[in-house]
Amino acid sequence: MKTKQRRNDTEQQQTDVMEDTEFSAGDSGSSTTFPQQCSALRKNGYVVIKEHPCKIVEMATSKTGKHGHAKVHLTGIDIFTQKKYEDICPSTHNMNVPVVSRHDLQVVDVSRDEYGYMSLMNDNGELVQVRAPQGDLGNEIKKRFAKDENLSVTLIKAMGEEAVQSVKVLSP
Repeated sequence: MKTKQRRNDTEQQQTDVMEDTEFSAGDSGSSTTFPQQCSALRKNGYVVIKEHPCKIVEMATSKTGKHGHAKVHLTGIDIFTQKKYEDICPSTHNMNVPVVSRHDLQVVDVSRDEYGYMSLMNDNGELVQVRAPQGDLGNEIKKRFAKDENLSVTLIKAMGEEAVQSVKVLSP
């Protein structure tokens, strides 16, 4: 009888803990990166270097030394800021690879205010608000949109960031 009573007390305590526990809403559970062995990375692929999603522009592998592993020297360009980053990693270790997605979207509107947002339409007809790029690309988009040209932009997303990478004129 005492064993049954202890079991009921334990179950009641677990129920009380579950009722007191608050769960916050999360995302779909998908990660923004995945691990990949350093030796499996390739030029023109993607890798996370110093917490920045980068496109690999140069790779060099050194031979194994007297005391260790072959090392891979990676040089990458940040896909959002175009800054250059470098890292050295043993070839048998894992590095994070960002999940990168590209989407071609049609430009519906470009704001003329200082905030610089663009309205883009995806293939499903849904509107997406994105910050307009700075510099030459942003100026080109604004100039062509002002001329009533039918434009499409390539939007790239990785690690919670997104940015317009290129623009092209759609045939009328």
